[in-house]
Amino acid sequence: MRGLRHAVVLLIPGSVLIGAWVGGAATFFTLVFVFVLTPILDVVLGLDTNNDVPEPNARSLRYDLLLWLFVPVELALLGFGLHEASSGQRSSLELLGLALSTGVVTGALGITIAHELMHRPGRVEGALAEILMTAATYTHFCVEHVLGHHKNVATPADPASARRGQNVYQFVLGSVLGGLRSAWHLEGERVRRLGLRPFGLTDRRLRHPLLITSTYALVFFAFGPVGVLFMLVQSLAAIFLLESINYVEHYGLSRREVEPGRYERVQPHHSWNSSHRMSNWYLFNLPRHADHHFLASRPYFSLRHMEDSPQLPAGYGTMVLVAWAPPLWHRSMDPRVAALENHPA
Repeated sequence: MRGLRHAVVLLIPGSVLIGAWVGGAATFFTLVFVFVLTPILDVVLGLDTNNDVPEPNARSLRYDLLLWLFVPVELALLGFGLHEASSGQRSSLELLGLALSTGVVTGALGITIAHELMHRPGRVEGALAEILMTAATYTHFCVEHVLGHHKNVATPADPASARRGQNVYQFVLGSVLGGLRSAWHLEGERVRRLGLRPFGLTDRRLRHPLLITSTYALVFFAFGPVGVLFMLVQSLAAIFLLESINYVEHYGLSRREVEPGRYERVQPHHSWNSSHRMSNWYLFNLPRHADHHFLASRPYFSLRHMEDSPQLPAGYGTMVLVAWAPPLWHRSMDPRVAALENHPA
């Protein structure tokens, strides 16, 4: 099964290259792979509820190598897209297809792998996470997700927890802006707590903007304005995909306030779980999200299917598409949220 997981992960960036080789409308092939073929395969392959997983401390190259190697793979793919964008040989349709397809890779895979790495204590893995998030122009996520989202999930203080009745477009705007404000505040607190020099390179309020600014400057000098536009479009696609997944993961769920400003401990029923096999293969078990929030230090290969947590009716690829059509989303999910409110865990 591990070999199949690795093959699927490699197929997604490979689909960008296939689309570029064929040209024309085929440059959108990655979108078809993720949002058409993946939902079909989720149905065909079914659920994986097996909890015979390795122990959380079972670290080895077989679990980590693909995470590390994906960083140069993504950077090479991004460089390929920038080269194609600046070559003058591609039509506007092809450039859009390549940018959106690249954004799906940097969003679905790059940010998912960065998410895994940013939860780990090692400096090297933290640096790799920052590289991947810089490629998506979303470095503040390294701060807000770890220090903010995991503490405040399923409460009004969390901009990345969608309220019942909120549509995905309202949510994405609020999550982006709220996440930026929260990251700035949280990093300031971290700097003060550790006695670091404010706005030095160890302060991510300075380092992250420098990383993004220098990256875009490099892209401009190497690939020109078209390269900058390509970088921006693929980043926006990645960000929108990430925040759409955030929307799906906690929609309508809330923690009980035990006293003013203090909430019950995060439990598996505060996240929507999905154990659809195909989605979990290439998202490193991220859809087993209930266990991730129950114990954030648990690595991807040890995440368990949580039977007692609320279950999504379909895999992530399907649910993101449904979320993009708010009437369909509310028709599907609001009754499920209401049922959970009437019969709390």
